[in-house]
Amino acid sequence: MAKFTFRQLELFVALADFPTLSEAAASLHFSESALSQAITRLEGSVGEQLCIRRKSRGLQLTAAGEYFAVRARQLLGSADDLLAEMSGAAGELKGPVKLGCFASFAASVLPAILDGFPKLHPGVVVDVVVGTHDELLPALESGRLDLAIVYDMELPPGFQRRTIYETELQAVLPVDHPLARQETVDLAQLAPEPLIMYDASPSPANTYRAFADRGLRPTIVANMPQIILVQALVGRGLGYGLLMSRPNWAPVSLEGFPVAVRPLAPPASQTTMVAIWPEHLRPGPRAQALLDFTVATFSTASAVAAQPHSGQPPHG
Repeated sequence: MAKFTFRQLELFVALADFPTLSEAAASLHFSESALSQAITRLEGSVGEQLCIRRKSRGLQLTAAGEYFAVRARQLLGSADDLLAEMSGAAGELKGPVKLGCFASFAASVLPAILDGFPKLHPGVVVDVVVGTHDELLPALESGRLDLAIVYDMELPPGFQRRTIYETELQAVLPVDHPLARQETVDLAQLAPEPLIMYDASPSPANTYRAFADRGLRPTIVANMPQIILVQALVGRGLGYGLLMSRPNWAPVSLEGFPVAVRPLAPPASQTTMVAIWPEHLRPGPRAQALLDFTVATFSTASAVAAQPHSGQPPHG
């Protein structure tokens, strides 16, 4: 029967985060030769080559190694959950929880989470990864994340979800734009105007679909990979943006230029922000506590964030 230690599993799982064995060894405070020997012993125990180590081509997990890494993360997570349950039974959760967050609203939700959650659970360390759906979903599937907060759009099957708040597409306009004088804006009015597209999945597909549902096509003049760049260009009067409503953000660009946020009428692309995790897994005690806190914190955010506003920031 193959035998290996939890320490061997921890070392192997960490390899996936580094392009070379030397970088992994330095981060793990191991010598490169000692780490290589530990992985070789693990491969001997499981009877499979788990990674390819070449100085010229770096470190690469084999197909068996990728599978083994996923299962190893699950096993390590189960062990952590067992310890957390025992400490939770004594009244305190301890250990890490790995949270992913979609980039466009990370600045609106993470500060409240990282400020409030540790006050309730000081023994839990929240590790955060910010990215797009294309980055976060594979990390969930491979076990590198416990939870991810994303939009409930373009999600593949295989994930459980829990609603955090409702949201919808809004127009972000220069304050001196004629449409900013209106309480609401129609997509038909926006179609001929220059659109600064937020170019991070799933936002482009959602925007195109919103126009197509009305038989319209947007006039795109720029594609920006970051939401702050969209707001900055809008603040400069170079076009408008279409962004989902978010809590805790002020209608001001990074440079301090005000922008006007107007709801769409008729509404377009109404959806929810959700926490998701693989359907075959149950969130551990730490992840469940973080999920409960997030829902409680933002459960009323959608109603407030959806209110029309011009110079005053919404509160979540």
